[in-house]
Amino acid sequence: MKRIEALNNIAGLLVVLDIIIVIFAYSVSLWMRFDFHVSQIDPVFIKILPEILTALIICTLLFLRANRLYRRVWTSASAGELYALLIAFGFMLLVVVLMRTVVVEIWPQLVMPWSFYIGGLLISFLLCSAIRFFPRFLRGVYRRRLEREVADSERENVMLIGAGQAGAALIREMVNSTYINNSRICCVIDDDKRKQGSRFHGIPVVGTRADIPEKVKVYDIDRIIYAIPSLEGTERKEILNICKDTGCKLQTIPGLYQLINEDISIKSLQDVQLEDLLGRDENYALRENLKAFIYGRKILVTGGGGSIGSELCRQIAEAGPKLLIILDIYENTAYELYYELTGQHPDLDIKVRIGSVRDVKRLDNIMNEFHPDFVFHAAAHKHVPLMEYSSGEAVKNNVFGTWNTAQAAVRAGVQKFVLISTDKAVNPTNVMGATKRICEMVIQMMERSQDRTEFVAVRFGNVLGSNGSVVPLFEKQIRQGGPVTVTHPEVTRFFMTIPEATSLVLEASRSANGGEIFVLDMGEPVKIDDMARNLIKLSGLTPDVDIPIIYTGLREGEKLYEEMLMDEEGLQDTAHKQIFIAQPIDMDDECFRQQLSELEKQCDADIATVKKAISAIVPTYQIRENPVKTNN
Repeated sequence: MKRIEALNNIAGLLVVLDIIIVIFAYSVSLWMRFDFHVSQIDPVFIKILPEILTALIICTLLFLRANRLYRRVWTSASAGELYALLIAFGFMLLVVVLMRTVVVEIWPQLVMPWSFYIGGLLISFLLCSAIRFFPRFLRGVYRRRLEREVADSERENVMLIGAGQAGAALIREMVNSTYINNSRICCVIDDDKRKQGSRFHGIPVVGTRADIPEKVKVYDIDRIIYAIPSLEGTERKEILNICKDTGCKLQTIPGLYQLINEDISIKSLQDVQLEDLLGRDENYALRENLKAFIYGRKILVTGGGGSIGSELCRQIAEAGPKLLIILDIYENTAYELYYELTGQHPDLDIKVRIGSVRDVKRLDNIMNEFHPDFVFHAAAHKHVPLMEYSSGEAVKNNVFGTWNTAQAAVRAGVQKFVLISTDKAVNPTNVMGATKRICEMVIQMMERSQDRTEFVAVRFGNVLGSNGSVVPLFEKQIRQGGPVTVTHPEVTRFFMTIPEATSLVLEASRSANGGEIFVLDMGEPVKIDDMARNLIKLSGLTPDVDIPIIYTGLREGEKLYEEMLMDEEGLQDTAHKQIFIAQPIDMDDECFRQQLSELEKQCDADIATVKKAISAIVPTYQIRENPVKTNN
């Protein structure tokens, strides 16, 4: 309200000034016509001047208002405002021509010299423009005075990557803002050869991406802003990795949608994240596909408060289900997610139930209460080293939690059951991965044993930023000043972001017919050592200098690299380029049931006995008692 009131006050002042300007401009023009001698002005002209001025004032005010020149913030006036002024006075030119040629035919007594009209029009245009751009001029003077007060040692030199629309918007804001008085854009980098050596909004374009390290030194750059939202994937990765190694603070704009919404500003800048350096061309399911799949359905998500479970709930909520049921054993995360989603989707029916997938009666009660159409089973123990020493708990929660939930789903007539699996289920060397492989086997057996519910599994690798993952650990260690602990210098993992993985899970589920194990294309594996070093550099520090890196050796159950397929499995393409189907492996369902029964009896036995029972079901499970160590 205060801003609107201020604009109204300014508009009123401008109207008064414009009236004064029109009177002054045309009066001076008439005076000039007679060589600045008032006595030589024809008395007829003086007599009709008030009527002519009244008409000119009314027309001028109308055209200025029509071009919204009384509703603009003139402290940041630019080419757009000048263009609007030119349009308004272009119409005024038509008016004065009509007044001089047509009106005088009707009222000859209103005739005025051509010089009166043309001179008055030019003077009024110049003065109207001057009073409107004067606030920007004052702001510029004020900014330059502030800049002179900032010592060169305190001034931040900025390099801009990208001479495009986003870069132009950032330059305009930095030039106009009085709040960024200690920053200045010194140079622009762009790969377009035609722009080299030119000036982009007054800033020199000094080279391509290959010149970044050299120009950082030449211009003593402190901060680099990446402003090419349309360039993604490996190209973006290459440029950001070059920038990262300069030691400068590195920022970027969020994405292409900012350009569409014309929302490029200093406030939208964000620090470069680790995922920006991975170079993945992220792929998401089409929103209309997911909406058609989810809309009007009742959806149950087990483990709904976890990293994947919560993102599943967010994307499902966006698609407009009839009912979303969040099931989790940990009430705090479920509570937080509930209030997040109810705030964003106040009309959505969301229910939260606290319970364990180990509890058959609790599962049946929830299924019978809501009769969900789809179940997304994300509840699991997933921490690899911890599960090595709590193997029985991993079996109870992962294997029999899946078994319990799957059977409850069949009893309740659920249409589709989706298991969230992991690449650690392939040739597993740890209890967690081996139990998830058994979960996949449970899903395929359940698909073959009944025809009420479609059972599918979706297998993918690590997700960035999930609870208990390596990236939050590294960030915490860096904040504490180090050291950063890496298990082995050669260990690699597959990574994708949580939103991308979740979106592809939903897309795979939509196209499932039952019995499939879907495998997501995770791209190229990433060295954990490189991730640690990149995070340190993104924090403005130097690895092994500011923050030491210590290699601790692989923990029990870990291996140097993960796989997405077992030797017996082949890949079948789907309609989505990043989703594949693993060929099912033959298994004896009756024998498998007997093995499950034996495994259940061993859950409370010692670790070695539990692992032996697991290996009887999963022949590819490689029990490792002595983790790989490194000499570094």
